[in-house]
Amino acid sequence: MLTFVQNLGSNSNHHKKTFYNHTYMRFDQYSLIPQIKENLSKKGLKKPTDIQFKSIPHILKGEDVLAIAQTGTGKTAAFAIPVIHKIHLLKVKKRASGIRCLVMVPTRELCIQIAEVFNDLGKKTKVITRSIFGGVEQDEQINTLNKGVDIVIATPGRMFDLISQGHLDLKHIEVLVLDEADQMLDKGFYHDIKSLQQHIPKRRQTLFFSATIDEKIKKLAYSLVINPIRIQISPKNPVARNVDHSIVKVKMDDKRFFLERFIKENEDKKVLVFVRTKVRAERVMKAMSRVNIECLTLHGDKDQSERIQTLDKFKKGEINMLVATDVSARGIDIPNVEFVINYDIPEEADSYVHRVGRTGRGRSKGKAISFVSKDENELIFAIEEYTGDKIKEIKINLDDYQDTIDYSDDASQSWQSLIKEHDRVEGNLKKIHNKRRKQKENKKKK
Repeated sequence: MLTFVQNLGSNSNHHKKTFYNHTYMRFDQYSLIPQIKENLSKKGLKKPTDIQFKSIPHILKGEDVLAIAQTGTGKTAAFAIPVIHKIHLLKVKKRASGIRCLVMVPTRELCIQIAEVFNDLGKKTKVITRSIFGGVEQDEQINTLNKGVDIVIATPGRMFDLISQGHLDLKHIEVLVLDEADQMLDKGFYHDIKSLQQHIPKRRQTLFFSATIDEKIKKLAYSLVINPIRIQISPKNPVARNVDHSIVKVKMDDKRFFLERFIKENEDKKVLVFVRTKVRAERVMKAMSRVNIECLTLHGDKDQSERIQTLDKFKKGEINMLVATDVSARGIDIPNVEFVINYDIPEEADSYVHRVGRTGRGRSKGKAISFVSKDENELIFAIEEYTGDKIKEIKINLDDYQDTIDYSDDASQSWQSLIKEHDRVEGNLKKIHNKRRKQKENKKKK
């Protein structure tokens, strides 16, 4: 059987730029409270990633930071670690009451995930972190806010709803974090971000994190930050170096057979499969169900509680295969995803980077394989132009290709059903023929 195995550039002078030697410290060498060091150690995190190494000291000093870094580089911990440290010390000194940090994010899934990171790193500290997002009843979130919260992770819609109702008070904010800023602009949140400034103090620390940079993002960033430290972790190829990505040429109608074979050859591996539409996601799940492969789907037609439950099952390893649209391609950190499969090639080149970035997170290695039909060649060319590198191709000889189809349980079931249908039709024709023959014989007798 076959085994598959930019320069930020700105005309503004209102920023500082720093350069570093790549001499890493260990987390236990940082001037952080013992609780954070203990939590990092329990998670097996001993050394910072590039973005963490370059961001944490400046955030601890209270400086504004404008950071551009690839997905999967550890951006969340880069701001979570110093923010938790600072707010804990404020509470110890009795200088903090009310919400002191707001983290604004574009999606509900990312909101939940970032809150989990803050809560994990903030164990045994005095810092309380909570998330607020739409798609669920707001009463529980209001009750949580009323009990007292230090850090709020929020999506714009629910955040502004609670502000207008008087349940969310941001007048004591000391740190504002905008995460996945480029995606927030893609989703049309530009005016929401600008109007946020009416509800928070002018004197604050602002941390601006984005995977990409363009003129619109740059304009927004410089309207929010003051004389920022500019940090950029962006090699020539935006695909993280921990991701080994390749393509396989497959006919569109044969993709399900290759996915089936791949999953059955990697039964113990966690696989995230990306498709283009919600309908495609459900069709792929049904195709896998026909060959006794268990999987779940994640897309925009699922209600929020179902999406949370699905992600939780996948994270915990209760299921090893998840079929998703791009709703989960940006920012979501799912532990130990060994493989990403692009069942459909995305129409936007940057979506490819974010999809394959769901594996090879942090210091882990990962693999991404894209099934490319003839009609999708142009999309691959666009992705290669965007990344600046040609994607390697896994060649499949004709015998292996045909074997993949022939050995499919779905193919054999389909063939068996065709035989049964043929026999049924043949049987009916024989019955009709015999009936007519008897009718003719009876006429002759008369």
